[in-house]
Amino acid sequence: MLQVRGLCKSFGRPAVDHLDLSIAEGEIYALLGPNGAGKTTTLRMVCGLLAPDAGSIAIAGVDALAHPAQAKQVTAWLADEPLLYDRLTPLEYLEFVAGLWQVPAATARPLAEALLTELGLWPHRGEHCEGFSRGMRQKTALAGALLHDPKLLVMDEPLSGLDAAASRQVKDLLRARVKTGRTVVLTTHVLEVAERLADRIGIIVTGRMVAQGSFEELRRGAGPGQETLEDVFLHVTAGPLA
Repeated sequence: MLQVRGLCKSFGRPAVDHLDLSIAEGEIYALLGPNGAGKTTTLRMVCGLLAPDAGSIAIAGVDALAHPAQAKQVTAWLADEPLLYDRLTPLEYLEFVAGLWQVPAATARPLAEALLTELGLWPHRGEHCEGFSRGMRQKTALAGALLHDPKLLVMDEPLSGLDAAASRQVKDLLRARVKTGRTVVLTTHVLEVAERLADRIGIIVTGRMVAQGSFEELRRGAGPGQETLEDVFLHVTAGPLA
């Protein structure tokens, strides 16, 4: 679903340094790293929001650099600080998003209702977004991201600001999506989320991949005494890069 090869981006110094990624269809992939490791920069380049200095990106077989519009048709981006139109209600916002993606109204309405119901927002469908909590705004933006049924959903800190019940709603929704063959790539600083939710995990430091695999593969590769993802993360990010 996502193939990244030799991806580079510098802002005076390398932020992403010859990064390779290969993420399968129907997979939840967590991209982890310390602050400033290049996670968000990588995701922004994948979604076409930032031009790479070098490298290639393919989404569902589409060269995202040569054919950006075609790649964006099958991709959705959810930022850690989602932008909503405060004077719109959730239903109005989803109607607006459907128009941008050219989703027919007859199709968009039932999809919007289903998404708002799944995310616990249906009782608030007539309220203006300006009065929403951070968690409610995050869930409304997620509904908008999913409305055109993207093959690849890219999320930056998607559970930030969500309480336990809202986090469970989002995680259940993501699991249901990947069961249909959709792919999710996310960043998170909550390592327990990555450990429990992700099929595979990549850890980057200064824009370079230092460890990748399932949690069990990472744990075995880190050696004895590394029992949790936190143990593994601290172990692999503490060593010098070659």
